[in-house]
Amino acid sequence: MAEITASMVKELREKTDAPMMECKRALTEAAGDMDRAEEILRVKLGNKASKAAARIAAEGVVSIHIAADGKVGSIFEINSETDFVAKNDEFLKLAADCARLIAEKNPSDIAALAALPLGEGTVESTRAALVGKIGENMSPRRFTRIEAKGKLASYIHGGAKIGVLVDVVGGDEQLAKDLAMHIAASKPKSLDASGVPAELLETERRIAIEKAREAGKPEAMLDKIAEGTVQKYLKDVTLLGQVFVKAADGKQTIEQLLKAKGASVAAFALYAVGEGIEKKVNDFAAEVASQVAAQAAVRKD
Repeated sequence: MAEITASMVKELREKTDAPMMECKRALTEAAGDMDRAEEILRVKLGNKASKAAARIAAEGVVSIHIAADGKVGSIFEINSETDFVAKNDEFLKLAADCARLIAEKNPSDIAALAALPLGEGTVESTRAALVGKIGENMSPRRFTRIEAKGKLASYIHGGAKIGVLVDVVGGDEQLAKDLAMHIAASKPKSLDASGVPAELLETERRIAIEKAREAGKPEAMLDKIAEGTVQKYLKDVTLLGQVFVKAADGKQTIEQLLKAKGASVAAFALYAVGEGIEKKVNDFAAEVASQVAAQAAVRKD
C-alpha cells in the first residue's frame, strides 16, 4: 500500500481546496495516485472545491467579539466571493467563532488563528469543509485584538460590511456608541497626526505645491501654502481632528467632544469589507458584444 505523506495531502489540498481529511481518504483510496484522488474528490464534492482558492474573495463580513467585562475584544474580516455566501448562516457562524477565538486565545496572525481548535477540527479544517460544501472560496483576511484601557464599544453597519471597535476611557455608554458610529461614518485613518504615514503627508504637500505653482503663487509662499494644506488634511483624516458627525453647531471636533465629556480614545480599529482587494467587474454589455462578434466570425468561416 502506497505511503500517503503530509506533502501529498498538502498538494491535493492546494489543487482542490477540499478538507484535509477528505484529501487523505481520497489519496488512500487512489493508492497515492494524485490525478485519481482529485477525480475521487470531484465525484464526492462535485466541482465545488476545485480551484476555489484561486478565485478572488472580495465580499464577506466583519465580525466583532467583546468579552462580557468589555475589557478584551476583537474585530475580524473574512472574505467570500459573493454577497450571497456572506449572508449564509454557516459562514456567519465561522466569522463569529473566529472573532471569539481571537479575543480568547490571542493568536499572533492569521496562520496561528487557522491552527486553533474549532469544533471537531481546527479553524482551517472548518473553513475548508465549508468551502467544499458551498463551493466558494472564503478567506480569513485580518484581525485586530484590543485589550482595553477603558471599555470597548463597537458598531456594525451595512450588513456587517463596516465594523468599528473602539476603546474609550471615561465618558458614558452613549458617548462610546456615538464615537463608534462616527468612526464608521467618517473613516479616520488614525487617532491623531502621529499615526498618519509620512508618505501620505508628503504626497499632500507635493500636490499642494504643484497646484499653487500652476495658480501662479509666488515661490516664497509655496511652503506656507503646503503646510496649510497638510494641516487641513490632518483634520480630515485624524479622529481627534474631525468634526463630530452629530455636532449641533457643525463645528465641534471629536477632540473637543472628548474634553467636554472628560474622556479619551485609547485605540480604535475600522474595517471595511474588501478594502484594498481588487474586485473583478463584469461588463455585461461588453461580454454580450464579444459573444456576438465571436458567433459572427464563426459564421463567416
